[in-house]
Amino acid sequence: MELKTNQVPSVNKSVLLAVTMLSNFFTPLMGAAVNVALPKISAELSMNAVAMSWVTMSYLLSSAVFLVPFGKIGDIFGRKKIFLYGNIFFTAATLICAFAFSDIMLISGRFLQGIGSSMMFSTSMAIVISAFPPQERGKVIGFNVSAVYLGLSAAPILGGFLTDSMGWRSLFYLNAASEIFIIAAVITKIKGDWTEDEKEKFDITGSIIYMIGISTLMYGLSKLTSLAGLIFTIAGLISMTFFVIVEKRLSNPVLNMKLFIENRVFAFSNLSALINYAATFAITFILSLYLQYVEGLSPRDTGFILVAQPAMMAAVASFSGRLSDKIDPRILASIGMAISVVGLFMMYFLERDTSHWFIVTSLVILGIGFGLFSSPNTNSIMSSVEKKFLGVASATLSTMRISGMMFSMAIASLSLHIFIGDSRINESNLDSFILSSKAIFLVFTLLCILGVFASMVGIRKKSQSMPD
Repeated sequence: MELKTNQVPSVNKSVLLAVTMLSNFFTPLMGAAVNVALPKISAELSMNAVAMSWVTMSYLLSSAVFLVPFGKIGDIFGRKKIFLYGNIFFTAATLICAFAFSDIMLISGRFLQGIGSSMMFSTSMAIVISAFPPQERGKVIGFNVSAVYLGLSAAPILGGFLTDSMGWRSLFYLNAASEIFIIAAVITKIKGDWTEDEKEKFDITGSIIYMIGISTLMYGLSKLTSLAGLIFTIAGLISMTFFVIVEKRLSNPVLNMKLFIENRVFAFSNLSALINYAATFAITFILSLYLQYVEGLSPRDTGFILVAQPAMMAAVASFSGRLSDKIDPRILASIGMAISVVGLFMMYFLERDTSHWFIVTSLVILGIGFGLFSSPNTNSIMSSVEKKFLGVASATLSTMRISGMMFSMAIASLSLHIFIGDSRINESNLDSFILSSKAIFLVFTLLCILGVFASMVGIRKKSQSMPD
């Protein structure tokens, strides 16, 4: 049963919300848990610091490349259908990671995971928003964002425990098992689907240009210290400029550029999301390496410290989501971004003997800021577009998030390459690693300050809410 925009499937909303929340819980759990396990993975597969960063970056790269095309495909052919296929593909890729016998196989498996993830995240938020009335939008967004942060909260502890007791491969076994449960629930419990116009033609040309441009740009940023990296970055910028020109001329573009040109709230809220994730995502990656290599903690103990940030995110995100139904969400997002600046600047003072309480305090502040930003920012974006653009808006937001994460990891990887080179992290270069971390946190602080202003610009102009 395919459903148009003005039709509502007879689906149990509680089941639908539970399924999307489970998906939003386990997928980020996997990514964050892998960060904690990286030193163990590095020891078994003989990976240097830059190669370790690509275990995360390959996943983010493929997610960024495929999010927008799959968001549009979901609008045309059915959002639930793409969400289901994404879970199946993600499960298969997870098993490849579980049985990886080399760094290349693991990184390739993570790349494939990113494709499956893009299918899931480009449609899940649009499905939920389509099913619930506008007055409940902020609440259900808050629940889903909280599920992401609960996954991130459980990841350091669960990841550390499983890595210590059963090895890093157990992380992928657990994730595959959870995905099978989600797949079964979607097939048996969620009938019908959500489409907007199945007669609309899919923009293949624009999708190909976009995929080439974003992948070239992201790869170039990660290798910016080399001439090849600079060439890839310039080529990516040229490709994305060409993509914008092409999309403006099409009647059914994969990404409607009018959303950015004519919708001020949509444009600046997405920019804020990009900056916020660029300034915060690599924190867990850097601190995981710091706590295990510099302070000599086990993966489990590292997890107990890192859990402070996502736990606070989860607590605040649900509250801020409900609050954004009553208060201009852009105001809440701006306040959250400003709070994050404080936590990031504290991280700049990281030294060899920095106390765990100082680190936890910084992470708590960051968690409050991020939680106060994320749900209202999502509500602002999704409420600023018509229903027919929900899939594209969801995919665009996810692309901003993933691109921000990728940019964050690119900054971290670039700094590690400058200060450490291709060497593995060891006692002889720990001081260089700390200098690298300081540089990373300083850049993140400056980015977040810029994000505050981007978020505040969006407040200056009121926009119409999305039609009921």
